[in-house]
Amino acid sequence: MKESTQFSRKVFCDGMRDGFPIALGYFAVSFSLGIAARNAGLTPMQGFWASLLNNASAGEYAAFTLIAARATYWEVAVITLIANARYLLMSCALAQRFAPETPFFHRLLIGYDVTDELFGITIARPGPLNPYYTYGAILLAAPAWAIGTALGILAGNALPLRIVSALSVALYGMFLAIIIPPARKNRIVAALVLLSFALSFACNYLPGVSALSDGTRTIILTVVISAAAAVLFPVKQEETAQ
Repeated sequence: MKESTQFSRKVFCDGMRDGFPIALGYFAVSFSLGIAARNAGLTPMQGFWASLLNNASAGEYAAFTLIAARATYWEVAVITLIANARYLLMSCALAQRFAPETPFFHRLLIGYDVTDELFGITIARPGPLNPYYTYGAILLAAPAWAIGTALGILAGNALPLRIVSALSVALYGMFLAIIIPPARKNRIVAALVLLSFALSFACNYLPGVSALSDGTRTIILTVVISAAAAVLFPVKQEETAQ
């Protein structure tokens, strides 16, 4: 029997059950993210709302980094859009799984918190998606992310500078955990990662480019490298199916 879009306590509780471990992981990661927010000058309340309205680790870290570098509004907006672009594809995939009669406001609310983890557990549900399943997961995951960020800022204000610096390494570890596995499996990805490191370093010294702000250089490198990789090394359909 297909799930409807009507409220179901069982479906909602299933979402909370599956969202609980995600919430724990979000709290741990966002705690270290709060240290980056503190370095950008955000207060705990500002960090809380920033994470509650933008539940995306890479996007938020990029935004906080640009804020700390005194980047312009358009630089923050563009790099956040680029960092979170994959969520557009996830939203399109989820939209195809809703029953045709699903009201628009359900689609809009689900789109508020499409993350890698929430997308994974939601898309794995059989049959048409019941939005209340995702609501149950969001109910735990989103507050955990926001509260963790706020507590990270508070801890950053209370802890000694050396300890704060040590905890901030967790963010770099998170990104290494993201790029190392695919780089080990694909030589092209590994080469592009190394190329991005080299070009980022070189841009600090190249005439003209070095005069640009850190945010502008990041945007240019991201667009140029990703576009060149898509043209020169397109991913074939049969490879993605494996």
